[in-house]
Amino acid sequence: MKNNFLISTGGSGGHTIPATIIYEHLKEKANLIITTDKRGSKYLDNSYYKYVIIDTPKLNNIFLFPLNLLIILYLTIKSLFLLMNKKINKTVSTGGYMSLPLIIASKILNLDIYLIEPNQVIGRANRFFLRYCKKIFCYSESIKNFPKKYIDKIVVINPLIKKKFYEQIKKVNKNEKFNLLIIGGSQGAKIFDSNLKNSLVKISKIVPIKIFHQSNVRNIKNLSNYYSENKIENKIFSFEKDFLKIIQQVNLCITRAGASTLAELSILNIPFIAVPLPSSKDNHQLENAKFYDNNGCCWVLDQEIFENKIEKILRNIIEDKSDYYKKKDNLKKLNLKNTWLNVNQKILKNLYES
Repeated sequence: MKNNFLISTGGSGGHTIPATIIYEHLKEKANLIITTDKRGSKYLDNSYYKYVIIDTPKLNNIFLFPLNLLIILYLTIKSLFLLMNKKINKTVSTGGYMSLPLIIASKILNLDIYLIEPNQVIGRANRFFLRYCKKIFCYSESIKNFPKKYIDKIVVINPLIKKKFYEQIKKVNKNEKFNLLIIGGSQGAKIFDSNLKNSLVKISKIVPIKIFHQSNVRNIKNLSNYYSENKIENKIFSFEKDFLKIIQQVNLCITRAGASTLAELSILNIPFIAVPLPSSKDNHQLENAKFYDNNGCCWVLDQEIFENKIEKILRNIIEDKSDYYKKKDNLKKLNLKNTWLNVNQKILKNLYES
């Protein structure tokens, strides 16, 4: 008889995407239900995932604090009934304040609680939840701000990556042009839209390039026209349903440093220039990028000097590919034992231990 697991997630894709990957790892062994807030629901296909909306408010507004506290109390009671009605055995959370009612309710019912921390800095919610959890799945033992007294709860796994990415590892695209991917997120990254395009035109005079550029939907036409006018083949997009078809074509990526994006580039052996978002909580994007930089897999560029340095870095990569190929080799070494099966077995072993 299958166990009943609940996966709590919500908010950004950084929380929700790992939840969908955990779902794939567990679906053959357990009956699953997902809880998410309204923001997270846009990352979940309601024809595939069974999910319930638990729209937890933030507690950072002092004027709304009493009201929001009452809402959380109500959602905790709602979570209690959900867990009991679905006969949930274990709760898995990808962190974030949105999981608060589920974690409290799970603790009241004395359920086993497991946490997922994809970043190299422990999230504030996960740090708070540590006292209640049985295990926390991390991508490294050296997680910044992790309380030493809970260090024995860490289970190190390879980064959570969609299964279809593993299936593309051995497929090599031989490109006549140097294909560059720029990932600014669905909302776009202004620094990539305004401060990069002129440098890319100069680079295109050295070597033929093709640009795949994720930007804000409002910028798509202007960027595409600009690149086309300068005779640069391009594909500009905001959201691409099958993003893998794009990412597997590229030689190099310029990106922010979200954990999921870097993991996907890493498993596909694509070196990248990481430009961490300075406003990310506890500067976790910088720590994510440092993990790969310390393993010799990428370049890390501070946003403040991006405009002045990016053209030189790109020129160096294109004109002398020795460092580029060294980083590709280091990515291959980093992922030598990274397989879907290995990750799956480690997750199941720890979730089903007595």
